[in-house]
Amino acid sequence: MRHINRLLKPPTQSFFLLGPRGTGKTTWLKDRYPHAVWIDLLLPSEVTFYGARPERLISTAEGAGDNATIVIDEIQKIPELLSIVHHLIEKKRGYQFILTGSSARKLKRSGVDLLAGRALLKFMNPFVAAEIGLSFSLEKALEIGMLPLAWDNASPESVLNTYTALYLKEEIQAEGLVRNIGNFSRFLEIMSFSHGSLLNLNNIASECTISRSTVSNYLQILEDMLLGYTLNVFTKRAKRALTSHPKFYLFDAGVFQALRPKGPLDRPEEIHGAALEGLVAQHLKAWIDDQLGDYELTFWRTRGGSEVDFVLYGKEYFIAIEVKNGDAISRNDLSSLKAFKEDYPEAKRFLLYRGQRRLIQDDIHCVPVQEFLLDIVSFMGE
Repeated sequence: MRHINRLLKPPTQSFFLLGPRGTGKTTWLKDRYPHAVWIDLLLPSEVTFYGARPERLISTAEGAGDNATIVIDEIQKIPELLSIVHHLIEKKRGYQFILTGSSARKLKRSGVDLLAGRALLKFMNPFVAAEIGLSFSLEKALEIGMLPLAWDNASPESVLNTYTALYLKEEIQAEGLVRNIGNFSRFLEIMSFSHGSLLNLNNIASECTISRSTVSNYLQILEDMLLGYTLNVFTKRAKRALTSHPKFYLFDAGVFQALRPKGPLDRPEEIHGAALEGLVAQHLKAWIDDQLGDYELTFWRTRGGSEVDFVLYGKEYFIAIEVKNGDAISRNDLSSLKAFKEDYPEAKRFLLYRGQRRLIQDDIHCVPVQEFLLDIVSFMGE
């Protein structure tokens, strides 16, 4: 696989690096920190060694010497190590700990707050278009997503088809997170229909023939495993009645395509539209995680049906974005962004579409989606 420079900016202090399997955490760290002491908790021997006596980490750190960088890969396997890491950071001998994880569930239960203020929280997302550069293809990204393990693979569809099975076997089933793996597999399939849509837990429970409380638990597991996330509705200074349901996205367009059942009755444009919206969502999320920090990504939907797909709000940016899976723009395509301006004239507004021309209509920036994804920062600053 060719080398691709990631845009993630590494902190100089200790940090958590969380991200789903296959996003390239290990590859990036080994390239960035070639001389780090490496503790790989995917190896049974390491789990046995540190699991039996977590305080052995003290000896490892002392053996590495002052100012050493120590990577603990998949820290959620032995969350008891967090208290030892805390102790070693407090000794102020210049250690930098980098703690990776593909699940936040055990860390949350064990108390990541043990390290509050002493270790930053960073995320490794799938590739973004700017990292791929001139080789980026929107059509390819919509079909196979942006996971590094799939992007340059000769059989990306095969990789993606086994990806969720890997999670089910190695993470969810091995950790005993659910009692009925069949129910959870069915839930994942149903959630693919909710990608880019409002969440209705009652409807999902009915489709899965399980209780609403079980669906709520499964959804939390999905978020803790970093496989999906929800966006809340933008309510600041609200002037209209708004929906109360969040929207759901799987973390990668390719994973969505692999999970989404397809048949003669499924309209391709409907699936492609959801994939495109999700692809924009994952780019915006990655931009916030990597560059912006304390920003909020939401959406806006009135009870009357006007909807803006994404609202980015923070210190420097207030931006509304609508995504259309078409190569032409109609007046109706602009209606929700116009309604949003009536309530929020301060917001900069974008309509992303599959056409080739940059246009400005009614003070709305209409931008080809591929151009936008390749250079988000420049467009936001225009």
